[in-house]
Amino acid sequence: MGNDKILKSVLDGRRKYLSKVQGCLIGGAAGDALGYTVEFVHYYDIRRMYGPSGITEFEPNNGTARISDDTQMTLFTANGLLFGETRMMLRGIGNSPHTYVPFAYRDWLYTQDNRYKPDFITSWLASIPELHSRRAPGRTCMSALSSGKIGSISDPLNNSCGCGGVMRVAPVGLFYGQYYDQLSDENLIRAGAETAAITHGHPWGYIPAGMLSILIKKAAYSSDKLHEIVTSSLEETGNVFGENKDWAGFERIIQKAIDLSQNDKNDIDNIRNIGEGWVGHEALAIAIYAALRYEFNFSDGIIAAVNHDGDSDSTGSICGNILGAYLGMEGIDGKWQEKLELKDTILELATDLCDHCNMDESGNFEDIKWLRKYVNICGINGD
Repeated sequence: MGNDKILKSVLDGRRKYLSKVQGCLIGGAAGDALGYTVEFVHYYDIRRMYGPSGITEFEPNNGTARISDDTQMTLFTANGLLFGETRMMLRGIGNSPHTYVPFAYRDWLYTQDNRYKPDFITSWLASIPELHSRRAPGRTCMSALSSGKIGSISDPLNNSCGCGGVMRVAPVGLFYGQYYDQLSDENLIRAGAETAAITHGHPWGYIPAGMLSILIKKAAYSSDKLHEIVTSSLEETGNVFGENKDWAGFERIIQKAIDLSQNDKNDIDNIRNIGEGWVGHEALAIAIYAALRYEFNFSDGIIAAVNHDGDSDSTGSICGNILGAYLGMEGIDGKWQEKLELKDTILELATDLCDHCNMDESGNFEDIKWLRKYVNICGINGD
């Protein structure tokens, strides 16, 4: 059997969940792009500008619904995971794939500030000109990455509890959720949390990322109802971090979001009761609230998630990740896809996350396109 036939045979079996994986990344980008327009705008002014329902449609810039740093970093997270997996598959040695995510974040840092050009590039995304656009990158992410150090839960770089850790980790749940059965849910939660802790050292900066990782796995790869997914994800995250001194505060706000999603009050009052989303546990809680409130309506979910006083792009992005993974591409209205910036790139990367690396060190066949992206990495500006 030729290389193309071998690859097709493998991929045909792996794409059962393609709609869910693509839905997660496209959904996150859509929520991000909707919220990015009003990220620093008070809800009173949002209503004054867009009407009593707030912002409900993209406001394109030169015909494009622009993504923010949230989606940029989400894509680089995925790139880092796939680079690490490919290295292990072809060399037969190496650390866990998420160990390589810091290299991808270093590449992202360069796209935002060319003073930090790395000695070598590990991310094919770095060769895409549009990703060199500066979209209000988080100060904590920039300062942590520019330090040249890699933070971790046991050795934090700072005490930041900002939402810049949780807003980028959805690919961790997608990547490990389907084919890495040997990775326990406990270790998946830890992997998500450690990915956030690269830049955010406070428990409220990395625990939400751990919970989102397991939540995304369940939303994409299980048939459970969303309420059950959220409550079981909270319980399992508590099994990992329940002894942490800041766990009680995290659990309290997530449970509040679950409870509020079931009342008959309006969204803005409920969300104000949760917070503004600038910190990690509030951002996740607002996203969970909106996703549960509008479990089967992607549009209503991300609209609720962005119309408030706080960090609208991050809450919209996380909500979009959750509902996109839960509903799949067929659950996302076409209007959220048509003008979305880098839609084709997002879909391509999502497909790679679904497919995984199908080569190994025995060399039975080669996937030339995969090698070009994850081994023979494109340089920046041709160098």
